[in-house]
Amino acid sequence: MTLPEAIDAQPVRISRRLAQIPLLVALAFVVVGVVVLCAVLAPWIAPYDPSLQRLDVGVSPPSSDFIFGTDSLGRDILSRTINGASTALVGPMVIAAGAFAVATVFGLLAGYLGGWVDTLIMRWVDFMFGLPSTLIVIVVVGVIGGGYWVAVAVLLITFVPSDTRIVRSAVLEVRPRPYIDAARSLGISKRRILFVHILPNILPIIVAYVAIDFAFALVNLAGLSFLGLGIEPGTADWGRMLSENRNLLFGGNPHGTLVPAAAMILTAISMNLIGDWLFEKFIG
Repeated sequence: MTLPEAIDAQPVRISRRLAQIPLLVALAFVVVGVVVLCAVLAPWIAPYDPSLQRLDVGVSPPSSDFIFGTDSLGRDILSRTINGASTALVGPMVIAAGAFAVATVFGLLAGYLGGWVDTLIMRWVDFMFGLPSTLIVIVVVGVIGGGYWVAVAVLLITFVPSDTRIVRSAVLEVRPRPYIDAARSLGISKRRILFVHILPNILPIIVAYVAIDFAFALVNLAGLSFLGLGIEPGTADWGRMLSENRNLLFGGNPHGTLVPAAAMILTAISMNLIGDWLFEKFIG
């Protein structure tokens, strides 16, 4: 269904529709739920300290003591994967939610006010789209440093332009509706029209796209970590584990690479499935 049809769709009973969850989407919710539990309960459920080095053990394959084996420094792969769920959730969620929070304001103003406001905002969006965002993120994070949160902040900024376009297009479809004309004729302020009458009607679309943005943010942050940017060395992070253990893939203990890679891929795919399903359910 196209975005205009989404806006034209009648309000749905969310509780009733959420109850009709396909099996694949239900599995996606389970995967995300497990990752959330790992992020919250990591200190209690991880079998070992993720930073504890056992140089006498070194690289070891899966065993009764270490389910997925250890890396080159003797650190437990399972414990590091469980603890890596924290950075895999917090950063991408901040990026997705923060980018859409800013984009929602820009999109509302551009779509409803139009004129020079729309021109100014959309020319900035076009300018940002013309820049090689991935290269800029790598250069800025690499030059400035600052660690994980600098990477999160830079990625958040690069996500805003595309999200602004999404919100603006949704607002443009709502603006001509009769209830908006009625609100204007009653002398209701623009601020109230924007945040009370328009925003609630496009909020389901925003929520769905936040879930999709999360998946892209997760992959981007993991990519920076793989390049040695953002996350500090030694931190239990899925992208960092891929970088540190890539030499173990064809010798020693391939689980050191495969386990965090599987965790990252499953989480990203699950969030994409949830986002697509939410979009279809909210507008169906």
